[in-house]
Amino acid sequence: MYKAPRGTSDILPQEQGYWRYIEEKASSLCQLYGYERIDTPAFEDARLFIRTIGPGTDIVEKETYTFEDRGGNPITLRPEGTAPICRAYIEHGMHNQPQPVRLYYFASIFRYERPQKGRFRQHQQFGFEALGSSDPTLDAEVIDMSWQLFASLGMGHLSLLLNSIGCKLCRPNYLERLKEYYSQHIPRLCPDCKQRLKRNPLRLLDCKKPSCHDIAESAPRSVDHLCPECKEHFENVIRHLSLLGIPFEKSHRLVRGLDYYTRTVFELQPRGEEGAQTALGGGGRYDDLIEELGGRPTPAIGFAAGMDRIVLNMKQQGISPYPPETFRVFVAYLGEKAKAESVKLTAELRRAGIAAISSFGDRSLKAQLRHANALGVPHTIIIGEDEVGSGTVILRDMTKGEQKPFKRGEIVHVLESMKL
Repeated sequence: MYKAPRGTSDILPQEQGYWRYIEEKASSLCQLYGYERIDTPAFEDARLFIRTIGPGTDIVEKETYTFEDRGGNPITLRPEGTAPICRAYIEHGMHNQPQPVRLYYFASIFRYERPQKGRFRQHQQFGFEALGSSDPTLDAEVIDMSWQLFASLGMGHLSLLLNSIGCKLCRPNYLERLKEYYSQHIPRLCPDCKQRLKRNPLRLLDCKKPSCHDIAESAPRSVDHLCPECKEHFENVIRHLSLLGIPFEKSHRLVRGLDYYTRTVFELQPRGEEGAQTALGGGGRYDDLIEELGGRPTPAIGFAAGMDRIVLNMKQQGISPYPPETFRVFVAYLGEKAKAESVKLTAELRRAGIAAISSFGDRSLKAQLRHANALGVPHTIIIGEDEVGSGTVILRDMTKGEQKPFKRGEIVHVLESMKL
């Protein structure tokens, strides 16, 4: 028996209300802030991600779905959303547009990792990017947008974690201090962190294993090693967040899992919880990324959230989306002439904007009404041979169990007036 591949899931009809609700709220929010939608391919040149995410990261080494196509070209299924946006920005000459360019997206993301609660090998991601400005006011705007996203979904009790990891000028010195500190604790480090110490020391702070967690708590802090420009930038971000009334907590252990981040990094998670599986979304600056890909120097900042995890947290908080769309009218019939009339009437209802479904087959009226009840429709139109002959139909209120005849030519207007 075939099943969905491990780490993937089907979004069934009864779950669709959550997804459409999030998409509607997120799209409306982005348009309110002046962001425009962009869609990029589900796969890209593998070298794009090796160059942007970093060859020493777990994502590139362990988690990407990478293969050669029939032309021998290295291809990777999209493991994150920012690098493709930057590639599109360069390829389509968006630097000629008014800056910053504000873009948002919905995308499938693919990572080969151990499936866990709220983490899948294929998941849906929502994100937005602002490219072309280094102003700390833009940092505050992006963080404000992410905060307002969850507020619009009715989600409360959130924590905003904030940090600055510096730039390419001041970070090397900080990384040296970090490596010096961790070198004193090598025997206590987990196997992964022993590798990170050699190749990606910043990710040492992000380890969730208890032994490494304690070491990270006392590690040197990046904010204590910022250059004057990064320090001023971070102070201005904090000032603007205060002006916007956005509460936050400084977290010296907060880093992002990708190599391209600079300066501001942030994350939102349910209050009192911590860890990779609890974060609802996060982002930060990547001021050097577009230049590294061959474009002009272009500072930028973005945010992304896994929609699967948002749905999970909405359920945990008891938040229900809009009720799912159901068929408003069911058309039942008895006899061949009535069946032909039901086909015509169902089409008329739909063209009038009234959701309708017609019965099929040769079932009894009782069986058709049971079907209508199972679908949860509020009204059923019944057509029999007598109704065809008299030019009428019967409208049945499924909740009250009451029914009333109407002229065939009036029924569409009657239903429209009822504002179904």
